[in-house]
Amino acid sequence: MALRLGTENKKQVYILAALFVVIAAIGGKEIYSTFTGPSAPSQPLPEQSATSSAAGAEMPAGPEAQELSDSDIDPRLHFGKLAQSEDVVYTGTGRNIFSASSAPVSIPTPLASARPGAPVVQTAAAQAPGVPQPPSISLQYFGYSEAEDNRSFEAFFVDGDNIFVAKTGEIVDHRYKVVSIRPASAEVTDLAYNHTQDLPVTKF
Repeated sequence: MALRLGTENKKQVYILAALFVVIAAIGGKEIYSTFTGPSAPSQPLPEQSATSSAAGAEMPAGPEAQELSDSDIDPRLHFGKLAQSEDVVYTGTGRNIFSASSAPVSIPTPLASARPGAPVVQTAAAQAPGVPQPPSISLQYFGYSEAEDNRSFEAFFVDGDNIFVAKTGEIVDHRYKVVSIRPASAEVTDLAYNHTQDLPVTKF
């Protein structure tokens, strides 16, 4: 008995051939798009364009903004106006922050500590005096002798390991000027601070 190859029904053969062609076309298109890159961006749908246009048409229209012009601007310097601003004199009653000679800010001392039982600690600004005091003169006056003219005195000073002999008006250690010499004390001026101090005689 001979085998049947299925070619007796030609209509089914034509349908299978058409399906094979369609499948081959779709597969070839997919392979081509994979190797050639992404496709061009699609155009917006007509419904989206209509929606965007409608939204733009519904936005309320406000008044127009004022447009300014720079034609009336003068770029030149007006020295008269600058002089007026520089000649302004401070007339307030408080502290002038633009002047170095203005009075310092008064910081009140706290009446009590915020913590119960804790001592009140004054700040350095409250303890500091208004004017800094010059340092005391380090010279020590320990005696005198009569000069050769028997009319004036020569004073003996010691500063550390150095001993100086000076008359009235002479400079000791390039800094201290002897103003007057007396048996019990000597008056010396610190030229660096313009500070005069009376040094009592010191016994060694």
